[in-house]
Amino acid sequence: MAAVNPMTNSISAFGRTRQSIDIALVVPRSGAAGMFGPSCEASADLAVAAVNAGGGILDRPVRLHPVDAGAPLPVLAAQIDAMVSSGSIDGVVGWHLSDARKVITPTTAGRVPYVYTTFYEGGEDSDGVYMVGETPEQQLFPAMSWLRAELGIRRWCVVGNDYVWPRETARTTRGFAGLSGMDIVGESFVPLGGRDFTAALKMVRRSRAQGVLLLMVGADCAAFNDAFARAGLDEDRIRLSMMIGEDVLYSGGLDSTRGLFTASGYFEGLISSAGMDFGARYLEHHGPAAPTLNNIGESCYEGILLFAALAQAARSLDLRAIERHAPSVTYGGPRGEVRVRGTHTTQPVYLAAADELEFNVLAELT
Repeated sequence: MAAVNPMTNSISAFGRTRQSIDIALVVPRSGAAGMFGPSCEASADLAVAAVNAGGGILDRPVRLHPVDAGAPLPVLAAQIDAMVSSGSIDGVVGWHLSDARKVITPTTAGRVPYVYTTFYEGGEDSDGVYMVGETPEQQLFPAMSWLRAELGIRRWCVVGNDYVWPRETARTTRGFAGLSGMDIVGESFVPLGGRDFTAALKMVRRSRAQGVLLLMVGADCAAFNDAFARAGLDEDRIRLSMMIGEDVLYSGGLDSTRGLFTASGYFEGLISSAGMDFGARYLEHHGPAAPTLNNIGESCYEGILLFAALAQAARSLDLRAIERHAPSVTYGGPRGEVRVRGTHTTQPVYLAAADELEFNVLAELT
């Protein structure tokens, strides 16, 4: 078996020179976040088409290898490790939950670039990992500050799934609230895939909260929104949901969207030339039966663009070369101009309110 250079992966495990850049696209095809998988794959496919039309990465065409981020975590870790070890992929890009990221990073750190597209709890510092998504300081905390200033929302309770992102985000939010004249007056966590919201709804009803910070995933979030509205809790409380797209609105139903807010770097309804161009190309590429376009899927488009920009700036897939050139990396995409700062990107972030089954952008957050 031929030796593999893990930094360039120019030789396959079978001794053949590969003429492509091969990327594992790790997105949920099953589980609580599975509803986001189709839009993630469709958006990444569109990005690959755009990159390849421009000459590819390092003068080679890009190929995607979808991997189910909803698989059991040991299975997912073993699959990525095997792909990296065999030299069959040059890097990893994907939208997936933080528990998946935590089992992927030990298999990629110091070996291949890994672009994580999800907004997350912060603190990721593994070698070779770059983040498209916002941290709470960039997204959640400015949204809470806007809602306090504009709507007077000072008392919050937290309802989340029971895993690392909701738990860690709740912890950091308690600190932020204490320094910002706000209070966290209750917390409740539900297992991924759980549908018994009795304790969470009771906690919200009995609390003094004016707002609910909702840290739930995909189908779980949709089911909770439906239960929340059926319980009449949307009559005098708002919700700020941090992992939600139009597909979640559709799944929860028209009656579940009153008083529902979110924050993101991209909304389909945001009027900008870059965003409108992206939407038009998405429809042209995939046709009218395309998966619902949303901020979560779009992040995978950004992830491919960022991977390409990092490699092109370094003229290499070597992690040290990428690290040296990353501070100069910028690219233009549906979110406008995106810049790399450290291992994160900086970009505009917007607050939006659900308007029936669409999001209406209210403000750019600072």
